[in-house]
Amino acid sequence: MESNAAMGVALHAVGGLAAGSFYAPLKKVQGWAWESSWLAMGLAAWMFAPWLVAWLTIPDLLGVLAESWRDSPGTWLAAVGFGLLWGVGNLAFGLSIRYLGMALGYAIALGACMGFGTLLPPIVEGRLAGMLQTFDGAVVFSGALLGLVGVGMCGIAGRRREAEQASDDVTERLNGSSSKGIAVALVAGLLSACFAFGLTAGKPIADVAVNRGAAPLYANNAVLVVILIGGFVSNATWCCWLLTKNRTWTDYRPLTNNWMSNVALALVAGVIWFGQFFFYGMGSTKLGETYDFASWSIHMAFIIVFSSFWGLLFREWRGVGGVTMAWVYAGLLGLVGSTIVIGWGSALAG
Repeated sequence: MESNAAMGVALHAVGGLAAGSFYAPLKKVQGWAWESSWLAMGLAAWMFAPWLVAWLTIPDLLGVLAESWRDSPGTWLAAVGFGLLWGVGNLAFGLSIRYLGMALGYAIALGACMGFGTLLPPIVEGRLAGMLQTFDGAVVFSGALLGLVGVGMCGIAGRRREAEQASDDVTERLNGSSSKGIAVALVAGLLSACFAFGLTAGKPIADVAVNRGAAPLYANNAVLVVILIGGFVSNATWCCWLLTKNRTWTDYRPLTNNWMSNVALALVAGVIWFGQFFFYGMGSTKLGETYDFASWSIHMAFIIVFSSFWGLLFREWRGVGGVTMAWVYAGLLGLVGSTIVIGWGSALAG
């Protein structure tokens, strides 16, 4: 399939918008514990939506999955395994937000995720040294570095904001949670990057889908089904444990605790969440095979951009000084610039 860097970056932007916006419906859920809404959201995000979209876009989906399992069960095990690890990282990400607050937690966790997800695939494949010797390869890695700088600026802004607003998160850090939170955020970033590794490991599944008539643009939808089996298992296991420990299974009793509206909001959040990887898969395909690993860096950058945009829109930065806002805007500029530079490098390769 012919690569198109501009189209690839645009698709990643839509995916980043979905990832940065999916939690908004969950904030409207009333009367449910966190684990109740998270599990309901997960059913839509990691099971219902992936299977429905794959069924609509992959001809003979069950045949594709059966053939890929028969020909290479190791591919399946790797994809599901990376999905399990990603799911653990997803849970660790939530814990890092508890210790560090949203601004700092997002910046550190997603920054680590961006770095690990972008750099480890070519390192593991032994392609890093060769890529850095080419002009387009140097451009792509310069873009990834610029993105990390932007993340760092957002982290500085987040820390300044929390200090200036005298938030509870500052009190937690003063009580010794800062180092623990940073460690958890780094673990979350590393394990969350396993999603990118899962797509790489599951490429033979996408190849089978293309051979059976699927459009290359949608071939990764078959891989997403397999990866998210693992992601759902790890998240559902934790949620079920919390539901039992906290005795919150009663949240699911029909016609109680705003049951209908809560279910609807959780399902909407789940569909929006899945949209990030639906568009991520297409964006990765459009960037071309040489630098599709850079998709992860672009995806993370757009998530931070759009989540920061929502923070500005909802006035989460009110009461902070001009210097802090300068760090915010500089960080966002660096992140947007990183996507342009990486897209340019991918276009040069194409």
